[in-house]
Amino acid sequence: MSTGSEPIPLSAVQHAVYCLRQAALIHLERLWADNRFTAEGDVLHAVADKGGTRRARGVRRVLSLPLASARLNLSGIADLVEFLPGPGGETPFPIEYKRGRPKLHRADEAQLCAQALCLEEMTGAPVPEGALYYAQTKRRVTVPFDAGLRALTEATVADLAALFAAGRTPPPTGQRSRCKACSLIELCRPDSYARPVRVWRDRMLARALADPPTPEAE
Repeated sequence: MSTGSEPIPLSAVQHAVYCLRQAALIHLERLWADNRFTAEGDVLHAVADKGGTRRARGVRRVLSLPLASARLNLSGIADLVEFLPGPGGETPFPIEYKRGRPKLHRADEAQLCAQALCLEEMTGAPVPEGALYYAQTKRRVTVPFDAGLRALTEATVADLAALFAAGRTPPPTGQRSRCKACSLIELCRPDSYARPVRVWRDRMLARALADPPTPEAE
């Protein structure tokens, strides 16, 4: 079980913005379940996870770069960081690979911003923006690390620190629409997950009782 003294995983920021209970189930209770979405994400990250450094058009590109922030007690791995050359030195530009397409919520952006906060602390250089690469659209979406996103990210990290220190999983989210795509729905909401099966069973049972089969004549 995670404790307040252990670093908060960067991935937990994305989980917590999406659903704090999901973050607790994964990072406190160590529960995980794969579905189609998580499997697609695993395939997408396979290349980045190989690591390595490359140069292209004067840009240093580092795959699978370890990151950490002592101030925020964060640690994790960046899929890709491009170090852009400039007159004042290199400017880090983090890039996170995601399956699907851009979301209506800011969970992906907050995870990327958390990487930027780590990079700023590690390099001493400002990180004004980064990008999310979505596999479905095959395009980068530039993410400015403005004051609002930084505030959301730091507040989420504070929520996670309190969550880990308390060691208690919060109740299910009221935003039930987010549960549909969550691989943990069967573990988080077993009654909700099983409801369609029960409805079908009860309907079939009621139909059978209302119109019982006629025994064949001997």
